[in-house]
Amino acid sequence: MKHSKEYFMKIALKEAEKALLIDEVPIGAVIVKEGKIIARGYNHRESKNDVTSHAEIEAIRKANKKLKSWRLVDCDIYVSIEPCMMCMGALIQSRIANIYYGAKDYKGGAHISSINALDAKNINHHPHVEGEILEKECSEIISQYFKNKRK
Repeated sequence: MKHSKEYFMKIALKEAEKALLIDEVPIGAVIVKEGKIIARGYNHRESKNDVTSHAEIEAIRKANKKLKSWRLVDCDIYVSIEPCMMCMGALIQSRIANIYYGAKDYKGGAHISSINALDAKNINHHPHVEGEILEKECSEIISQYFKNKRK
């Protein structure tokens, strides 16, 4: 059975909810190969004191381990927010086929919101990128998190 982009984004949102439970910025990601989820991740930057522990990086590490390869050829990632420069760089380097994200990140997004990493000259891989999948739901969870933080 072929699942929709919305289906996988809803699962990425469930990962974001796990981050929320440990007081992390609620961002979640899932990596899919041949229609099956092979890895999941959510933010652990604060709890691990590790700047690289973004949802995408956590999912990439798990997918690499599962596939026994650093290459994620023929894989897709669904992430609840537009990837930052670090994550976009890792996704490009991993050779991931498709990047699907929910909400735009106007402060740090590296697809269209702040900068477009794919505009870099001479990069050797250009994944397909598509945003605004369940954008409202993905935006709301982060907005609500920061509203609660400011209280």
